[in-house]
Amino acid sequence: MERKLARRGHTPEEIESALVRLVELGYLNDLSFAEGLVRHRSVSRGPRALSAELAQRGIGRAQADRALASYTEAMQMASAMRQIVRTYGKREITGYREMLDHVGNRLLRMGFSTTIVRGACRAVLAGTEKSPEG
Repeated sequence: MERKLARRGHTPEEIESALVRLVELGYLNDLSFAEGLVRHRSVSRGPRALSAELAQRGIGRAQADRALASYTEAMQMASAMRQIVRTYGKREITGYREMLDHVGNRLLRMGFSTTIVRGACRAVLAGTEKSPEG
């Protein structure tokens, strides 16, 4: 926020005054911002990607870790499984290896760990094998 105000030509005194006021009113809270970002983006991203995005936005490591703590392994698994279903669509799934080859790298780029990627692929595959073909 400080850099943005400085780029717009405000004096250091004006910037300091504005920042103090924003903190007092509760509008400038990095932890709250980080928690909201994690809540919103965890639908489609893994913790590694979220951590990188928070760092890019200037959120400190401690606050990012606190915000990411609420993104449990079960939530990560559910998000990864949704991405697999969305990516794989209505294709016929022939096996775990094909699914992993097709969507595994994509999920890794989205910030999910290899453990989550493999587990989600297995879970989706197991779910499709159990469901009746129609």
